[in-house]
Amino acid sequence: MKNLLTCFLLCGFSAAMAQDLNDLLAAGVEDAEQFTTDYLEPLSESAVYNFATGWYNTADAKPLGGFEISVVGNLTNFKNKSDKKAFVLDPNDYQNLDFVNNPGVAREVSTALGDISGVEVFVEGQVAGTTVRQTFELPSGLSGEGIDFVPSGYLQGSVGLIKGTEIKARFLPKLEYEGAAVGLIGFGLQHDFTKLLPADKILPVAISAVIGYTKVNGDYDLTDFNLVQGNDQRIEAAISTWAFNAVVSTKLPIINFYGGVGYVTGKSVTDVLGTYEVTAGPFASETYEDPFSITKKVNGVTGNVGAKLKLGFFRLNADYTLGEFNTWTFGVNFGFR
Repeated sequence: MKNLLTCFLLCGFSAAMAQDLNDLLAAGVEDAEQFTTDYLEPLSESAVYNFATGWYNTADAKPLGGFEISVVGNLTNFKNKSDKKAFVLDPNDYQNLDFVNNPGVAREVSTALGDISGVEVFVEGQVAGTTVRQTFELPSGLSGEGIDFVPSGYLQGSVGLIKGTEIKARFLPKLEYEGAAVGLIGFGLQHDFTKLLPADKILPVAISAVIGYTKVNGDYDLTDFNLVQGNDQRIEAAISTWAFNAVVSTKLPIINFYGGVGYVTGKSVTDVLGTYEVTAGPFASETYEDPFSITKKVNGVTGNVGAKLKLGFFRLNADYTLGEFNTWTFGVNFGFR
């Protein structure tokens, strides 16, 4: 689980099944894929909402040549999301997997965000005329490790063009740590409609539309951990998000307030790649090549409120976004009007 947390905190998505992959594949590739899909779904959803935030800290677009460079951090909280921390596993929906206690009866088990532990399952089958039974424990989740948030961070820049238009970009160079690697890139566009009005200079508020696209790519190398026999074992994940927002903000000299409503759509794809040789249970000696791929699509409405403090070249901002998953965003900004 420690390797899971390292990858998760760095990447914003998880190779959550990695430590238990040998056990899961002992149930057969179909059961392993079905369990992993349900297990990862809330984590993938929270990551999409996380990376869709942080695109603006004002509706007042910069003039031609104006710029701002920001360090942005997001924290998506799931502490009170009990419905995202567990899912119902019904053995009747699985080919080989069943509970040690009360077999055949559906019950709640942990997702990658949850904290349910100690749930034992078994796989049983005939091998050469002999009944073979393999028992193992299902994985818990991040709450079980005392972690109730999804983090992310990146550099972001914006430059003003003409007629109230501003272009944006965000970037995280590829980072590597303990078998995990992640990189991020994104592009955005903001247009301030009030800049088109004759009275723009005296209006107390600005109104803008903001569109942003973010793409995150990461991988988790399993080779060095010897979890499952085989070769070239790795997990590759990609998250893409689109955020569409209508924003309004005040236009005061030092401190300003902003808010917006938006729509988020995105997709998470997790590929389990490489060769895996099962060494226990009725599927022992089975070899799987690139066993499965999991895709999660997400969309939903969001709303946020925030404040920005401007002290010359230096600015600070913070806002809170409400959605299926709620997110705090913090920014340290340096810029010229």
